[in-house]
Amino acid sequence: MSRELAQALGEARKESGENLTQQFRLIFDNQRAGSKEQNESLRAFGEVVRATMQDLNALQREKFAQLTQRQDELVKNTEARLEKIRETVDEKLQKTLETRLGQSFELVSNQLQAVQKGLGEMQSLANGVGDLKRVLTNVKSRGILGEYQLQALLENMLAPDQYILNAAVNGTRDRVEFAVKMPGQDETVLLPMDSKFPQESYLRLVDAYDMADKAAIEFCRQELIKAVKKSAAEIQGKYIHPPATTDFAILFLPVESLYAEILREPGLAQQIQQDFKVIVTGPTTLSAILNSLQMGFRTLAIQKRSSEVWQVLGAVKTEFGTFAHLLEKTQRKIHEANSELDKLVGLRTRVIQKKLKDVQELPETQSKNILED
Repeated sequence: MSRELAQALGEARKESGENLTQQFRLIFDNQRAGSKEQNESLRAFGEVVRATMQDLNALQREKFAQLTQRQDELVKNTEARLEKIRETVDEKLQKTLETRLGQSFELVSNQLQAVQKGLGEMQSLANGVGDLKRVLTNVKSRGILGEYQLQALLENMLAPDQYILNAAVNGTRDRVEFAVKMPGQDETVLLPMDSKFPQESYLRLVDAYDMADKAAIEFCRQELIKAVKKSAAEIQGKYIHPPATTDFAILFLPVESLYAEILREPGLAQQIQQDFKVIVTGPTTLSAILNSLQMGFRTLAIQKRSSEVWQVLGAVKTEFGTFAHLLEKTQRKIHEANSELDKLVGLRTRVIQKKLKDVQELPETQSKNILED
């Protein structure tokens, strides 16, 4: 058995070796055939590519030749058109230039005339500014300017009978520019208002601001504060005389920037109010104060008229009671009349219908004709 088994294994190994050799040989033959076919395919593909490239080169040379020809024709046509355009543009530019030059000369002439006219107006304005400067350099004229502005605010905010112009206070010779009539317990109390414009101190402060000199700014500001305090002291001594006037007065500064400089100093307005009983105001602040006073005047007027309104309401209530009594009597009369009318319509109508029961009715047309006759 061992010999047979060894013999069978030997034959099997021999057969397996032959099969492997045969398979390797078949694989090698297939690879050789595939390599040969691949080489032939690559050679054929290379020839096709070569032929295609030759055709493409020929077509490209042909297209380039056509493109060059068309480009030459396009350049010639463009040059011809540009020449025509240049001639047209030159002609139009010549005409436009002539037209524009004429218009420009006319415009320049008009502008020169306008400049000449403006120079005349500027000269007139300079004269007006000079006049205004002369007015502002005059203390009395500055006072009149502030007085006009204060009067305009009072006219716009209050009624004519609510303030007095150049009012005498407490029988003295001093007269305040304006005084607002304030309602008192027994008689009217006057609220003095005076306008002040310390222009010199203010302009020196403005110049110091322009030069950015801190020392000059501080010095000019103190001078302006002194001028305002001096004006407040004059108002206190001349115009505050309780009980004919209020125990305070109003100092009006006609320029907002001047009033802003006073407010810029911390506590200055409160100090002037405490020391001199004078309230410093500008145009905007005075408008607010006058508006508040006007609202107070309206409230007092409503309170004064409230008693009259109650009396009118009492009279209306009495008349309404009389009217209600008369209305009840009239209602009873109307009710009685309705009752009599119901009796008349019911009883008398039945009696008349009973009497006319035996009477024959006529046709409507014949009845209308007879009644119309």
